[in-house]
Amino acid sequence: MSPGGTSATPGAIPGGGPGGGLRFGYGTNGFANHRLADALRVIADLGYQGVALTLDHDHLDPYEEGLARRVAAVSDLLRDLALGVVVETGARYLLDPRRKHAPTLLHDEREARLDFLDRAVAVGADLGAEAVSFWAGVRPETVGEATAWARLVDGCARVTDKAAAAGVPLGFEPEPGMLVETIAGWRKLHAELGEPAGFGITLDIGHCRCLEPDPVPDCVRAVAPHLVNVQIDDMRRGVHEHLEFGQGEIDFPPVLRALAECGYRGLVAVELPRHSHAAPQVAARSLDFLRAAEGTNA
Repeated sequence: MSPGGTSATPGAIPGGGPGGGLRFGYGTNGFANHRLADALRVIADLGYQGVALTLDHDHLDPYEEGLARRVAAVSDLLRDLALGVVVETGARYLLDPRRKHAPTLLHDEREARLDFLDRAVAVGADLGAEAVSFWAGVRPETVGEATAWARLVDGCARVTDKAAAAGVPLGFEPEPGMLVETIAGWRKLHAELGEPAGFGITLDIGHCRCLEPDPVPDCVRAVAPHLVNVQIDDMRRGVHEHLEFGQGEIDFPPVLRALAECGYRGLVAVELPRHSHAAPQVAARSLDFLRAAEGTNA
């Protein structure tokens, strides 16, 4: 069990926020200038119930020495702060200091990404994470579409086997500009994998507004049976830029209502990776906004 109470079944996390509401979290990629322990304390002190923990060079780097000791310390702190956790794997330069997000599951050197994802699953298991989240990556120009897709399916199958053995749900995230960027792409991938129970979806609410043809609340309802992780941010149509709430085009009360009505009990974590310069203030404003938006549904 994680601090938030987890289950290996997608979408089946018990509990909820105050009064049975949604459980809001905040992503550590929006606290890149903080020590991890300091970031967790600020997030908890603000009133969040969870954290989306991006494994990165200064935030529980899985390649640094003493990993078991460091994971145990973070686990203890999460418990003391009563924070649930999901593990995110979108660190920009952890694997290659010169190429953002590289190598991915699509690259010739994809074994490095697979090793990282295996480590993320192991860390997630030790932390009692509610999910480990990952994505496809951008197709390299030197790799054909058929080869890229075959590599993705094979890589996801291998990670799914590891996660199933560890009892950790996976949340695969459709990401604008990547090989799988929409819910339809996730459905195709899920089907080709044989629809494994542990291969859920991470839904970024902003991405829905950016790319999906359907209204955002309908996107939530469409994937509800497979939903294990939610990232939330504002966004504009056709522009992949994570914005503070109120700066984009999303009407949030219907989105939060859809999540509640679908019975989603996992984390709804704010995803603002370019706002670390003012992390405590942005995180405080974000929680106030989400609570107000949720309150309009009462």
